[in-house]
Amino acid sequence: MIYLDYSATTPVSYEVLDTISKVTKEFIGNANSIHALGEKSAKLLESATKQIADIFGVNASEIVYTSGATEANNMAIIGVAMAHHRKGKHIIVSKLEHPSVYAICDYLKSIGFSIDYVNNDAEGLIDFDDLKAKVRDDTILVSICAVNSETGVRQPLKMIRQIIKKENIATLFHSDMTQAIGKVSVNFHDVDLASMSGHKIFGPKGIGFLYKSSMIKITPLIYGSGKSNELKPGTPPLPLIAALSKAIRLATTDLEKRERFVSLLNEKVVNFLEKYPNIKINKTKYSIPHILNFSVMNVMPETLIHALDKYEIYLSTNTACASGEASHSVMAIYNDVKRSKHTIRLSLSYVTTTEEINKFLDVFKEEYEKLSTVR
Repeated sequence: MIYLDYSATTPVSYEVLDTISKVTKEFIGNANSIHALGEKSAKLLESATKQIADIFGVNASEIVYTSGATEANNMAIIGVAMAHHRKGKHIIVSKLEHPSVYAICDYLKSIGFSIDYVNNDAEGLIDFDDLKAKVRDDTILVSICAVNSETGVRQPLKMIRQIIKKENIATLFHSDMTQAIGKVSVNFHDVDLASMSGHKIFGPKGIGFLYKSSMIKITPLIYGSGKSNELKPGTPPLPLIAALSKAIRLATTDLEKRERFVSLLNEKVVNFLEKYPNIKINKTKYSIPHILNFSVMNVMPETLIHALDKYEIYLSTNTACASGEASHSVMAIYNDVKRSKHTIRLSLSYVTTTEEINKFLDVFKEEYEKLSTVR
């Protein structure tokens, strides 16, 4: 098997699986309980959360566990909207967000909020002048992802924050960092809120977190009992939390070294694909190497992906949550309908091998050239 869809999800690492197993067996108490077993679990919860907080240079109280980035995005965007609607009902997002953000915006529009979509330039970066012009006195939130899930374009969050705060100091800034964490360095102090998912970094599915600065207030979406956090009541899923902590520690080790290796793999694939006139590379100078998007203009991408399936080579058309649809991100950058409908996303990891890439290229050449001759 050759897996090249790491941006959709990753396999759970053996170290993380071991953590899940050990914690499940050895920490049976509810961390909210006051007896000895509960206190034992509470101490592990505190330790795991502190490790995450220390890695990102924030306070442990600013980490709110969720089922993943989609829940974290809901918690952040709707939570801000509900808490600050008296100050304004204007929200700004980019045209390069994950589908979950647009679904949230559609809901907020249905209950009276106003959504503006900031433009980007030809390289995929946020248009700073357009952002500056769109921030108003009643703008309560700007949400812009750190790394686009389809083209890999990385946004300069610190600069974006400076523009937002200069125009309106009260406007909050949220970033979906799901495709950035574990691939490139991030700084939570560049934002007020940040979302992530554990299954993108060799952790388990069903766990992620929202970073929420202690300086801001948002309205809870879920109500219930449990003392661990007012935004996420209930029994903490301790095996998943400990596994997430382990996954984050492993994923943020040797980032620069791993990125250099992934860059070499990316360049090898790009150099190969550029030989074909009917393949367009959807990559800008701001794209991280882990995500490589290209359009096969003369073949339906689903047909090619299914052809590769026969060899147990796995890619996707675009982000997994919008599979089969035209790429909004490619459209936002290239303004080409056909190009946006013919995208394939190949996503790499530091665990991808050169041998796997060589095999993929050999099979791709055979299948693509065969499909290109079919009329």
